[in-house]
Amino acid sequence: MSKDKFLEMRMEEVAVMYDHTFTKKEAILTGKRMVDDLLEAGEVEPLKVWTNICRLKEVINSADARFRDKIEIIEKESINGVEFSAVQGGETINYKDDEIYMDIFNELKEREELLKIAFKSKNEIYDQNGVLVTKCSSTPRKSSITCKF
Repeated sequence: MSKDKFLEMRMEEVAVMYDHTFTKKEAILTGKRMVDDLLEAGEVEPLKVWTNICRLKEVINSADARFRDKIEIIEKESINGVEFSAVQGGETINYKDDEIYMDIFNELKEREELLKIAFKSKNEIYDQNGVLVTKCSSTPRKSSITCKF
C-alpha cells in the first residue's frame, strides 16, 4: 500500500472516528482509560506507546493549527457536537511606551533580582537605601517529564 493511499484512509477514519455525542469529558476519560488499560494489561512497553502518543499529539496539533489558518468561521457553527465561533482580536496597550511606567517596571526588575539574592543568601542583605531586604518564601513547582524528538 502506498503512503498516499494509507494517509487517505487515515483521513477518512478521522472524519468518522467520533459521532456528535462524543463529548470533551468522554474524550478525556477515553484517554485516561486507554492508558490505565494498557498499563494494567502489561502487554506492551508503556514508554514505546507513549513515544507514539507524543508523535500523534504533534500530528493532531499541527493539523488543528492548519485548519485554524485555512478555514474561515464567520458565524457560530455547531458540527458533529463541536461548536466553532470566531473571536475578534483586540488591542493591547503598549504600556512600555510610557516613561514613568518603564521607570517603575525597571525598579521592580531590580527589586526582583535583589529578592532572589536575599533568598539564596545566608546573610542579611540591604538595599541601596540601607533597608533590610525581606527573605521571601517560595512555592515549589510541580515536577514534570519533558518529551523531545
